[in-house]
Amino acid sequence: MQCEKIPIDSRGAVLHTYFLDESPEMPSGDKRPCIVICPGGAYRYTSDREAEPIALAFAARGFHTCVLRYPCAPEVHFPNALCALGGAVAWVRANAARYAVDPRQIAVCGFSAGGHLAACLGVYWNEPFLADLVGAAATDMRPNKMVLCYPVITAGEYAHKGSIDNLLGEETDSARREIVSLEQHVKPTTPPAFLWHTLTDPAVPVENTLLFAAALRKAGVPFEMHVYSIGSHGLALATPLTANREGYGIQPACAGWLDLAVDWLQR
Repeated sequence: MQCEKIPIDSRGAVLHTYFLDESPEMPSGDKRPCIVICPGGAYRYTSDREAEPIALAFAARGFHTCVLRYPCAPEVHFPNALCALGGAVAWVRANAARYAVDPRQIAVCGFSAGGHLAACLGVYWNEPFLADLVGAAATDMRPNKMVLCYPVITAGEYAHKGSIDNLLGEETDSARREIVSLEQHVKPTTPPAFLWHTLTDPAVPVENTLLFAAALRKAGVPFEMHVYSIGSHGLALATPLTANREGYGIQPACAGWLDLAVDWLQR
């Protein structure tokens, strides 16, 4: 496995790579799909529980993976994290031949606020402002698919206030909030999505996922959605592997999301 730390921008964004080695014994690994993972943390930090363990879990299923440690508040606000993710996807695509990545299979996977970031690239990848800021072609930044795990989506009625406040800083006028209410910006060019959430999430209401799914449906974008009847927020893998020091984050009923996502990604 080739593990490197790649600087992405001047604001401290770093891409941690987990590229699987090629082997003549396994020719199926000559080119692999790649997943760029965006941990959650309310745009205040990037959670370790939703970083390397997720990367290694996908790697164990045959994917190249990367974890983006993107810029967070209070130092930086929208659209700095979005630019970092656009730059990260463009970097992976530009280096696809070097690391045996299939450039047609580069997905983004985000958790909570990281889900907002992943979905943000999904709706804004072909907007001129992003290409101008990143200095990359829109087609190089486009994710082929999105995996959105209990994502923050809206800045409206069901917003996760902490994430939106951290994302926008003091510039929280209605126009700025509309820009980051992603359910309002889905269009036919938005990549297909896999979404999962829990009905009982006390931090990011399930309506975030439902709103985005409805917008995908209206735009004719394929998606798969799983809503679990129980489970709190920030579950990561929902297994002991990603539980915190107090044992929080274990929910066996939700642990199947990873295999469902892998099945969807491989279709």
